Amino acid sequence: MSAHPELIRRMRRFENTIFDEMTELATRHGAISLGQGFPDDSGPAEVLDAAVAAIGRGDNQYAPGRGLPSLREAIAEHQRSWYGLDLDPDTEVMVSAGATEAMTAAILALVEPGDEVIAFEPTYDCYDGAVTMANGVLRPVRLSAPEYRFDAARLRAAITERTRFLILNSPHNPTGHVFDDQELAELADVVIEHDLFVLTDEVYEHLVFDGHTHTPLSTLPGMADRTLTISSAGKTFSVTGWKIGWLTGPADVITAVGRTKQNMTFTNGTPFQHGVAAGLALPHERIEAIGHTFQERRDLLADGLTSLGFDVHPAQGTYFVTADIGGVLDDAGRSEWDGMEFCRRLPELVGVGAIPAQVFYADPDDPADPRVRHLVRFTCSKSARTITTGLERLAGLRDAIRRSTT
Repeated sequence: MSAHPELIRRMRRFENTIFDEMTELATRHGAISLGQGFPDDSGPAEVLDAAVAAIGRGDNQYAPGRGLPSLREAIAEHQRSWYGLDLDPDTEVMVSAGATEAMTAAILALVEPGDEVIAFEPTYDCYDGAVTMANGVLRPVRLSAPEYRFDAARLRAAITERTRFLILNSPHNPTGHVFDDQELAELADVVIEHDLFVLTDEVYEHLVFDGHTHTPLSTLPGMADRTLTISSAGKTFSVTGWKIGWLTGPADVITAVGRTKQNMTFTNGTPFQHGVAAGLALPHERIEAIGHTFQERRDLLADGLTSLGFDVHPAQGTYFVTADIGGVLDDAGRSEWDGMEFCRRLPELVGVGAIPAQVFYADPDDPADPRVRHLVRFTCSKSARTITTGLERLAGLRDAIRRSTT
């Protein structure tokens, strides 16, 4: 028997993330990454300058475990001014190392072994990992292509006596769907009916397009005490590497999450917290302009992919556009390829990286949703120049596929 301990059994099904694999392939082949959601330009000058100023004045040591008071106050004011939520920055707000740590700390704090957690599928991959670490069970509820709308009957069918809470991601990664007021009202009815709690992942809250509106679930009647809201600065301000996120919600739940979070990073990024506080204090029109910029990039990417023969789902928000590659593969004589094969070959074929959507599903072969294996996620988070270059490379895709060998 080896003297080296093995990875615990429940985590063995988790391999390296698809993002690591596709980034390595893109690097190896000098490809443009149109898959992973991080910008190639920086955010507002006020945000960057505030962080630099904090470093310059020596504010480089530990922040309080719950986050800098100035940032917690800025978060509370943001929730008030945008959504009408009244929060105590001392007891109902906590800063985290990005939204991923916030979600993981919350799940570790709230899930007992054997508890079930519902998440809408396609599901961002960290949810399953966090629930599994907590010895819980993730129960996916499918949002079916192409509309990806909430189905109350499916949710009710997934609820059991072991259901602890559910995770709502809106605007939704990877589909770009924004849950509208009717969907949220139906969801709230089910939650209250079954006496559940909700974790909401709202990191794309300010990247909503075409007149759609992001409504936090916590603003609905009866939901403020049933909702823990999670968001971050990375996507809105194009500073994904800063890893500054936050949680807002009932004081006792925030305190409970603090018990697990203090055994993770405890605190992080003091100068960056100053930068995020400056960002949240920007006028509404400045933050709305960020969303308009990403909508223009969404249009550039979606229109370009459509012109190349991809069947593109019209994303309502987020960094992402989902495209069905089935027609392109048929034209190129590779109908046997799925999204995974396509994305693994794409960097070498034309120098572009993408993410297969099937990795966001527990069962990509559900006969009720046969398109899943041909869905691929592209990102509009890049500059217009990068997106245009990527589309120019993709224009040669069919010929490159035909020249390739099986």
